[in-house]
Amino acid sequence: MVKKILIVEDEAKIMRTVRLYLEQGGYETAWAADGAQGLAAFRHEKPALIILDLNLPGDLDGLDVCRAIRRDSNVPIIMLTARTEETDRLIGLELGADDYITKPFSPREVVARVRAVLRRTEQPESVPEIVTASDIQADLQRRVVTVAGVPVELTANEFDLLVALMCSPGRVYTRAQLLEATQGTSYDGYERTIDQHVKNLRQKIELDAPQPRYILTVRSVGYKFTED
Repeated sequence: MVKKILIVEDEAKIMRTVRLYLEQGGYETAWAADGAQGLAAFRHEKPALIILDLNLPGDLDGLDVCRAIRRDSNVPIIMLTARTEETDRLIGLELGADDYITKPFSPREVVARVRAVLRRTEQPESVPEIVTASDIQADLQRRVVTVAGVPVELTANEFDLLVALMCSPGRVYTRAQLLEATQGTSYDGYERTIDQHVKNLRQKIELDAPQPRYILTVRSVGYKFTED
């Protein structure tokens, strides 16, 4: 089944280039030029992934659109922007973006990131695998997580990060290792984005996020899942 990618981008040249490369890569595409159109297209087109420009014209910018989509869906979102400030990156990740690409960029890189994100969110066809640690359970096929029997909705990155940590309780992972585990060996990312993903994850699974029980910080190194 051909996957549809929604591109929300107001610069026509960028949109046409990204669209061309995605279609050559075997994807269907849909396009919206501002935030309002992007939300309407998201609801109508039901895309497998959204490429979302942060700096959109009109009343709704990319952060507004991401926030609105995350109220209803965990569809993967890759943010595309000319902004380079760390704050913008972290806000996008805090709202639930799965990846972040800064202009100027190679259109081939966009296609590679799309494939990587979709690969992480695809459900395997084999018998379901269950990972259990403490009182958290993760169904790898259904990509469902429960904490003490209560379902918790996670983004694709949050799910992969949690499973990576749960598979080896007590093992200390560096940020680079967690990036590799969740993004792939070819991902040239920003290591501190892991901190934001951990923050988001703790807010969803911990009873008291500032004093976490499950995901523990190892100062100056990274993170580990509790051995309790």
